[in-house]
Amino acid sequence: MGAPPSRTGFLQSVRDSLVMTRRNLIRMTRIPEIVLFALIQPVMFVVMFAYVFGGSLQVGGTTSPDVYRNFLMAGIFAQTVTFATAGAGAGIAEDMHKGLVDRFRSLPMARGAVLTGRTIADLVQTALTVVVLVVVAVLVGWRIHNGVPKALGAFALLLLLGYAFSWIGALIGLSVRTPEAATSGGLIWLFPVTFISNAFVDSAKLPGWLQPIAEWNPFSASVQACRILFGNPGVSPSDAWPMQHPVWASLIWSVVIILVFRYLSVRKYRSATA
Repeated sequence: MGAPPSRTGFLQSVRDSLVMTRRNLIRMTRIPEIVLFALIQPVMFVVMFAYVFGGSLQVGGTTSPDVYRNFLMAGIFAQTVTFATAGAGAGIAEDMHKGLVDRFRSLPMARGAVLTGRTIADLVQTALTVVVLVVVAVLVGWRIHNGVPKALGAFALLLLLGYAFSWIGALIGLSVRTPEAATSGGLIWLFPVTFISNAFVDSAKLPGWLQPIAEWNPFSASVQACRILFGNPGVSPSDAWPMQHPVWASLIWSVVIILVFRYLSVRKYRSATA
């Protein structure tokens, strides 16, 4: 007897989330510089790492620039999807600062729809950025070697990681007072997460005390999973479980992050608008 109301509530939540997603996508099209700057940054990273460091960093016993570029791209893809976190946090903080959240609260809509709509819209923007980045990667010499289906699986893991991290950004956006603080807070923790990892160098070359941190880093698991699925050069063998089973580790980490930070974000949203 209780199923129909639950279903109705769930469907209403989905509809509200899609409405908020559309609202955020329209907003992005009206401010094209948001999309433009999101595209420029990862392209700069590709060019900088591929051509500035490409001949000086050793991968698989060689300093070949071509080998490093293929090693590099999984890390750049992962960095790109996770750096969208700052945009998610800043957008939510801006809505809070301008009082839009109070207006949304006055409407008969699901409480979590505002946050879900924002994170889904950011996911769409991130996917478009990745498409452009793939073109740039191919131009600098990156190739996939395990077929298109596995490559699509790698990109799915990347987008799932980006979506998971956007919920961390949502929580940050709800916890600060200004969009500027959300942008700073959304980036400051991302730098150690992305650089204490296997994204740009073999984690075996890190100091001994840093290696376990890098190997159990959710970011590292996604990067390693993508390298395996792309058929690109990987890091040195490791006994750490995430490096032995990176696809499963990436999937598990992303799902856990989504569940935990969505719950915390929605609870924070309710208390902030109570």
